[in-house]
Amino acid sequence: MQFGFTLKPDHTIERTLALTRQAEAAGFKYGWLFDSHVLWREPYVLLTLMAEATTALRLGTCVTNPATREPSVTASALAVLEEVSGGRMDLGIGRGDSARRVLGKPPTTMATLEEAIAVIRNLVEGRAVLYEGTELRLPWTGSWKLPVWVAGYGPMALAMTGRVADGLIIQLADPDLVRWFADQVREAEAAAGRPPGSVRIQAAAPAHIGPLALCRKRTRWFPALVSNHVVDLLKRYDAQDLPKTLTDYIKARDHYDYADHVKRGAAHADFVPDDVIDRFCVIGTVEQSRQRIEELIDAGVDQFNLYLMVEKPEAVIQKYGEAIIPAFS
Repeated sequence: MQFGFTLKPDHTIERTLALTRQAEAAGFKYGWLFDSHVLWREPYVLLTLMAEATTALRLGTCVTNPATREPSVTASALAVLEEVSGGRMDLGIGRGDSARRVLGKPPTTMATLEEAIAVIRNLVEGRAVLYEGTELRLPWTGSWKLPVWVAGYGPMALAMTGRVADGLIIQLADPDLVRWFADQVREAEAAAGRPPGSVRIQAAAPAHIGPLALCRKRTRWFPALVSNHVVDLLKRYDAQDLPKTLTDYIKARDHYDYADHVKRGAAHADFVPDDVIDRFCVIGTVEQSRQRIEELIDAGVDQFNLYLMVEKPEAVIQKYGEAIIPAFS
């Protein structure tokens, strides 16, 4: 099991870099940034600074999309970041949620996402591509391999991930749901003729150590965030084809305010019950956190990505570095 962390780019630059250095020293292997350029700071500038502030930490977006970021622009940015970091970049990408919706636009299509993955990967790795009728190539790159992680929940996204991606990002830490998603990726992987385990599985969710009541208060925003994706799934798939443990809780949802996206205490999260927080997040004591991580490993997870949107992320990093990461090294 490897451990990553995700920051919402609303910290000062100095604190972002301090958290990044602390996490690398604590044993984290991946550092990710949300990409919602209107709500928060521009992630590619911060990734450049994070690359210069670290030596081994792999870095990437969790996640970008091919609509607010034209694929050739993303490829060029990542190729330069490969140079800056010495080849430590990963691409996390999806259809687009907050980055699109704050512009008044919907997420992009799966077909557009799959095409963008091929364009970005080929350009970063130095190969020519035919994109929208024009041949493109970045003549100054080609020394790197770019791992691509796809964020998605639906059958089409999981099938595409199994065909073309290096990793799946599941924004959940419910072992049963993670296993349900991972099994579909493994089936798609096999159908595409890829070796078993070609796609790594990442569970991305908030982590907090302390009394459950406090942990729930600080992470209730997360199932509300996930509800956006569930609502989107139910527009395209029959509820009977999806797990009830994923869909039932959103019946009490009445709105979501993207102005308060990923915000502790947001009123739109009041509908989320405690048991859903307990399933979706990794919270409680050190022992409870270790047990959940063991369950995630059993479900097929290769990386646990901690969403550090809590009041004292430094304390979470410290506790994981001292008491949790060493147990899984």
